[in-house]
Amino acid sequence: MANLREAQKRMTRRLLLESGLELFKTKGYAATTVDDIATAAGTTRVTFYAYFSSRSELMKALIDEQLNEALQRVRSPEHGSTAQDLVATVADGTPEAIMAWLRRTADSWPTIRPIIRIGRDAAVIDPELTDLVERWLEEAVGDIEDGLATAGRLEPHQRRFRGVLAMAQLDFVAQHWDRADWKLTRDQMLDELSASWVRLLT
Repeated sequence: MANLREAQKRMTRRLLLESGLELFKTKGYAATTVDDIATAAGTTRVTFYAYFSSRSELMKALIDEQLNEALQRVRSPEHGSTAQDLVATVADGTPEAIMAWLRRTADSWPTIRPIIRIGRDAAVIDPELTDLVERWLEEAVGDIEDGLATAGRLEPHQRRFRGVLAMAQLDFVAQHWDRADWKLTRDQMLDELSASWVRLLT
């Protein structure tokens, strides 16, 4: 019986997260209320508050859980979260390893892009969410820095900034690749991004 209750709790929480994300995408963060989310999840405002103290707490959970899950990031005392495959890819440093990682990451863009966009929109409205997405991106920069340090590549003072440049490129492309008129196929775009990462990180 206890296991069933726990499963129901997990399902309710998941429904609230999924409903919140869908409403944030369609109505916008500012126009979506706690009542909207609860109703869409088939529950009540009271139930919502049993799981999240506010709409912004739900947004934090979307970043912390769904975004990290999509990118296989796990808790890390050094950075908040880390992606061991990114650290290993940067340490390897071969064009093949970098291209393979970027292709895997690109497959998750349809999932992660809305969460990042909503997070940035939410930060304008809720001061407690300021820099939420940027802090998350900083964690990825830390992974790149760790990979470079593991490989003993580049000077220590260069590693973090190279990571910043690499993640800035990746973030921009991930946010705009299907709306920009870059006159490149998706494969060509990934080839160019990969070549740029190789130049930056090896």
